[in-house]
Amino acid sequence: LINIQRDARIAKASALFGSVRVAANLARVRCDLDLAQGLVAAGTCGNAAPQVNMDGQLVNIVNRYPAATAAGIVAAANIIPGSDNVVIAGAAPLTLTIGGATTPATCVINYTAAAANAAPTITVNTAGC
Repeated sequence: LINIQRDARIAKASALFGSVRVAANLARVRCDLDLAQGLVAAGTCGNAAPQVNMDGQLVNIVNRYPAATAAGIVAAANIIPGSDNVVIAGAAPLTLTIGGATTPATCVINYTAAAANAAPTITVNTAGC
Protein backbone atom coordinates (compact mmCIF):
# COMPACT_ATOMS: atom_id res chain seq x y z
CA LEU A 1 0.00 0.00 0.00
CA ILE A 2 1.04 3.57 -0.66
CA ASN A 3 -0.03 5.99 2.05
CA ILE A 4 -0.24 9.18 0.00
CA GLN A 5 -2.34 11.03 2.59
CA ARG A 6 0.30 10.48 5.28
CA ASP A 7 3.03 11.66 2.90
CA ALA A 8 0.96 14.75 2.08
CA ARG A 9 0.52 15.59 5.79
CA ILE A 10 4.26 15.16 6.38
CA ALA A 11 5.00 17.44 3.42
CA LYS A 12 2.52 20.00 4.76
CA ALA A 13 4.08 19.89 8.23
CA SER A 14 7.54 20.31 6.73
CA ALA A 15 6.39 23.22 4.58
CA LEU A 16 4.71 24.98 7.53
CA PHE A 17 7.82 24.38 9.64
CA GLY A 18 9.89 26.11 6.96
CA SER A 19 7.40 28.96 6.68
CA VAL A 20 7.45 29.55 10.42
CA ARG A 21 11.26 29.54 10.52
CA VAL A 22 11.55 31.97 7.62
CA ALA A 23 8.82 34.27 8.99
CA ALA A 24 10.52 34.40 12.39
CA ASN A 25 13.82 35.37 10.81
CA LEU A 26 12.26 37.96 8.48
CA ALA A 27 10.50 39.56 11.45
CA ARG A 28 13.82 39.65 13.33
CA VAL A 29 15.50 41.43 10.41
CA ARG A 30 12.65 43.98 10.19
CA CYS A 31 12.91 44.53 13.95
CA ASP A 32 16.67 45.06 13.76
CA LEU A 33 16.19 47.57 10.93
CA ASP A 34 13.59 49.49 12.96
CA LEU A 35 15.91 49.59 15.96
CA ALA A 36 18.94 50.60 13.88
CA GLN A 37 16.91 53.53 12.50
CA GLY A 38 15.75 54.54 15.98
CA LEU A 39 12.08 54.09 15.09
CA VAL A 40 9.78 54.27 18.13
CA ALA A 41 6.36 55.01 16.61
CA ALA A 42 3.47 52.59 16.99
CA GLY A 43 3.89 49.62 14.66
CA THR A 44 7.68 49.58 14.96
CA CYS A 45 10.04 47.43 16.97
CA GLY A 46 11.32 50.38 19.00
CA ASN A 47 7.88 51.08 20.47
CA ALA A 48 6.99 50.04 24.04
CA ALA A 49 4.61 47.50 22.43
CA PRO A 50 6.97 46.25 19.70
CA GLN A 51 5.51 45.29 16.34
CA VAL A 52 6.82 44.98 12.80
CA ASN A 53 4.97 45.48 9.55
CA MET A 54 5.08 42.40 7.33
CA ASP A 55 3.18 42.75 4.05
CA GLY A 56 0.90 45.36 5.58
CA GLN A 57 0.11 43.26 8.65
CA LEU A 58 1.35 44.23 12.10
CA VAL A 59 3.10 41.38 13.90
CA ASN A 60 3.58 41.41 17.69
CA ILE A 61 7.21 41.00 18.76
CA VAL A 62 8.89 39.53 21.85
CA ASN A 63 12.67 39.80 22.18
CA ARG A 64 12.99 40.81 18.51
CA TYR A 65 11.08 37.77 17.18
CA PRO A 66 7.34 37.14 16.67
CA ALA A 67 5.31 36.39 19.78
CA ALA A 68 3.87 32.88 20.18
CA THR A 69 0.37 34.13 19.36
CA ALA A 70 -2.06 34.54 16.49
CA ALA A 71 -0.95 38.19 16.20
CA GLY A 72 2.69 37.06 16.34
CA ILE A 73 4.10 34.10 14.45
CA VAL A 74 0.76 33.05 12.92
CA ALA A 75 0.40 36.51 11.36
CA ALA A 76 4.08 36.64 10.36
CA ALA A 77 3.83 33.28 8.55
CA ASN A 78 0.41 34.23 7.13
CA ILE A 79 -1.15 31.01 8.40
CA ILE A 80 -4.92 30.84 7.96
CA PRO A 81 -6.20 27.93 10.08
CA GLY A 82 -9.30 27.10 8.04
CA SER A 83 -7.83 27.19 4.57
CA ASP A 84 -4.47 25.78 5.71
CA ASN A 85 -6.24 22.95 7.60
CA VAL A 86 -4.35 23.47 10.83
CA VAL A 87 -5.49 23.85 14.42
CA ILE A 88 -3.69 26.49 16.47
CA ALA A 89 -3.55 26.18 20.26
CA GLY A 90 -1.52 27.21 23.27
CA ALA A 91 1.15 29.83 23.76
CA ALA A 92 4.11 28.15 25.45
CA PRO A 93 4.54 26.60 23.00
CA LEU A 94 2.11 27.68 20.33
CA THR A 95 1.14 24.47 18.54
CA LEU A 96 0.11 24.11 14.90
CA THR A 97 -1.54 20.71 14.47
CA ILE A 98 -1.97 19.36 10.95
CA GLY A 99 -5.59 18.48 10.16
CA GLY A 100 -6.42 14.84 9.41
CA ALA A 101 -3.40 13.42 11.23
CA THR A 102 -3.57 9.85 12.49
CA THR A 103 -2.19 10.98 15.85
CA PRO A 104 -2.68 14.76 16.02
CA ALA A 105 -0.42 15.23 19.06
CA THR A 106 2.53 14.02 16.99
CA CYS A 107 1.83 15.85 13.74
CA VAL A 108 2.68 19.34 14.91
CA ILE A 109 4.90 22.36 14.66
CA ASN A 110 5.71 23.95 18.03
CA TYR A 111 6.82 27.57 18.39
CA THR A 112 8.11 28.94 21.69
CA ALA A 113 8.73 32.68 21.80
CA ALA A 114 12.31 33.88 22.05
CA ALA A 115 13.86 34.39 25.44
CA ALA A 116 16.07 37.42 25.95
CA ASN A 117 19.14 37.29 23.69
CA ALA A 118 18.00 34.02 22.09
CA ALA A 119 16.08 32.80 19.07
CA PRO A 120 12.66 31.18 19.36
CA THR A 121 12.45 27.41 19.63
CA ILE A 122 10.76 25.93 16.56
CA THR A 123 10.29 22.17 16.25
CA VAL A 124 8.38 19.79 14.00
CA ASN A 125 7.12 16.29 14.80
CA THR A 126 5.74 14.19 11.94
CA ALA A 127 5.62 10.80 13.67
CA GLY A 128 1.81 10.79 13.84
CA CYS A 129 1.03 12.35 10.47
